[in-house]
Amino acid sequence: MWSVRRWLILLLCVTTAVAVAVVVRRDRPPADPHVHAAAQQARQLLAAVDVAPHRLHRNDYQRSAFGSAWTDAVSVAGGGNGCDTRNDILGRDLVEVHTGPVDTCGRAVLTGRLRSPYTGEWIVFRRGRTAGAVQIDHIVALALAWDMGAWAWPADRRADLANDPANLIAVDAASNQAKSDAPPGRWMPPLAAFRCRYAIQFVTVVAAYGLAVDADSREVLDDVLARC
Repeated sequence: MWSVRRWLILLLCVTTAVAVAVVVRRDRPPADPHVHAAAQQARQLLAAVDVAPHRLHRNDYQRSAFGSAWTDAVSVAGGGNGCDTRNDILGRDLVEVHTGPVDTCGRAVLTGRLRSPYTGEWIVFRRGRTAGAVQIDHIVALALAWDMGAWAWPADRRADLANDPANLIAVDAASNQAKSDAPPGRWMPPLAAFRCRYAIQFVTVVAAYGLAVDADSREVLDDVLARC
């Protein structure tokens, strides 16, 4: 027969294991099968993406190289629909939206609410002075894309990247500014629950446009996708 001491040790171990399991389940909710499948496809895409040892800053990036901001004159989804890209993305990502006509869009978003995917924070959007509280982030930042290969592209391809809905997401201003043009090896969304979707979109865009990734970012992306 076991001694009381051994039983107490066993009980402590079991209790600790259960507590750890509860924490893990809380930190990692059950994977969405659709996200899991998309993550596995993204890992396959990532395996074929060119990898650079590190990001080489060219120091000659200009936003104007990617065309007029939020131009509708592009060949990606939403291009030529009579509405500027910013309003296209606001209309897609915000809820409780009210629209009205402005010079650049007949159905511009006037008010709405956004739950920032980077933080989970709810933000009220009103066109005008407070509109900057909601910003449109390039998942693959344009300055990063420039350094990783877009410098050699024709102008229309750069304009497509800058206005491609697959590369755009409405977020809170603070997160967008904190990220700046950082690659995944240096920045990922603070909200861990969104990192799978962020990694999937990042890989989808670099693969579609033939951009390279730096070695650190490839490691981070593959690790995130493997856990989705």
